[in-house]
Amino acid sequence: MTSSTTTTQAQIFPGKGLGFISASLHNVLTRVKSYPQTYPAIDLAYSPADPLRNPVILQLPSNGLRLRFDGPDQRLRLIEVLEFSRVNLVYKNQDVLKGGKSAEQPLSTQGPSFRHVYNRLFGPSYPGEYVPPAEKSPYGTYVLSYPGVAFSFPLQHSAWSDQCDFVALLSSSAALPATAMSIFQGASWPEVRDKLFTQQPQYPRSSALIGKSRESLADEIEEWQVLGAGRLEVIRRTGSAVPITLGATSFQDLIADFGPPDAIYRKNDRRISIHRATGGNDIHLSPSPGSIQDGDHSSNNSVTDDSDEELAAFNIGDPTSLPAECFLNYFHHGFDAFISHPTTPGPAFPNSGVHDPAVAPPSSQLTVTKIILHGNVPGSYPFNRHRRTRWMIPLDDNNCLTSESPYNEISEQLRTAWRGYYASPTEERALRRPMVLNRGWGDSPESSVEFLGGWEETTSKGHRAGGEGQDGGLGNTEMFGFPGLLFEVLKNGAVSCLTVY
Repeated sequence: MTSSTTTTQAQIFPGKGLGFISASLHNVLTRVKSYPQTYPAIDLAYSPADPLRNPVILQLPSNGLRLRFDGPDQRLRLIEVLEFSRVNLVYKNQDVLKGGKSAEQPLSTQGPSFRHVYNRLFGPSYPGEYVPPAEKSPYGTYVLSYPGVAFSFPLQHSAWSDQCDFVALLSSSAALPATAMSIFQGASWPEVRDKLFTQQPQYPRSSALIGKSRESLADEIEEWQVLGAGRLEVIRRTGSAVPITLGATSFQDLIADFGPPDAIYRKNDRRISIHRATGGNDIHLSPSPGSIQDGDHSSNNSVTDDSDEELAAFNIGDPTSLPAECFLNYFHHGFDAFISHPTTPGPAFPNSGVHDPAVAPPSSQLTVTKIILHGNVPGSYPFNRHRRTRWMIPLDDNNCLTSESPYNEISEQLRTAWRGYYASPTEERALRRPMVLNRGWGDSPESSVEFLGGWEETTSKGHRAGGEGQDGGLGNTEMFGFPGLLFEVLKNGAVSCLTVY
């Protein structure tokens, strides 16, 4: 596919999207990677130092598109068409450019004229905004805005005047065809420009949920609240909050609230069993393989084993067909759940007013015993396997940790909260050492990892403590533990994964 013949057709939805391009970074990138012939080049730009607070930019150079997402939630905020000749734009069955529907009528290398936009496509508009030229260019830019969409027209600076009728001016020879088009949420570009990445999104993260009822698809998760003592609360987009209690919430409860999982997986990995704590539980891995509709998880170099063959034997609708321990993978919701026989979850947070959980009695019923929340951090090894999940940990009335908090802040607050938990300062310092995980080597544990109940050493109460700081090295992630919590942390301090147990 050459640059001169790329003619992807895309319907314009003002304020919403372009074709299937809408919603979240995970949704868009998964779909785009599923069509490599249509989208042969994908460029992703983000801040290596702070990828969760700065915007993420996805550029499709062969298609003339640039997409901008906010960092914390990874919602699509702005679609820019930079080369009209590379995409066949359609609005209400009307071509934005003449030609493009047949080989005899190739797309123009220029954008639409003002007359075509004004008379044929979007109709009358309020006056737009004129941007003077930079340096000594003879052309400035006139931005013509409609609700949810705007066009940029080069305009001779010498012809511009505040007193001119903009319709007459843009219809004259002083104006050139549009060089760019933008799609955004808002009444006009000047109104939305300053709050582009901070305003409340109007639509769900998944395009599959747009216009669908709660009965047909599971409601979208907005945020997880980690309350301690094995208690979590799931804040949903439209429905009421869903409580989850580790060791009590059943497999059936999870299916009822979030729908069937995208995959069910069991894996027994012995490669790190040397780190099993004496008297503690095994170390478990959650590789999350499998596929989703229009999905592409090729960014993960999965370690091959025979457990993939076991997937066909699991009947999602029949809990009795599940193995004794397995992971339910919810790629579109951004989390995994470990299903096992009930275990006693971690203790309550100090000064939270919540009582420690009771010891779990022996039971044959399978329950949720661990929840893995994925950060989908750009640059991380499992990037784009799950959509980004946001969470918060309210320690007390004055302190609250979030999924965007740098780990040094998280570590400082948690160490202060748990200061009286350790037998001695020496024990606390010893357990501050992280475990290093290299996801890039084929013979090392890959994907989502949870080291639960096992470490090089244990405290007198059987829990691990977290640490601070990270070393240089091989670009690895590091695992830091606190009672009931396990953080996977990147070198830049971003939390890639949080496991609650």
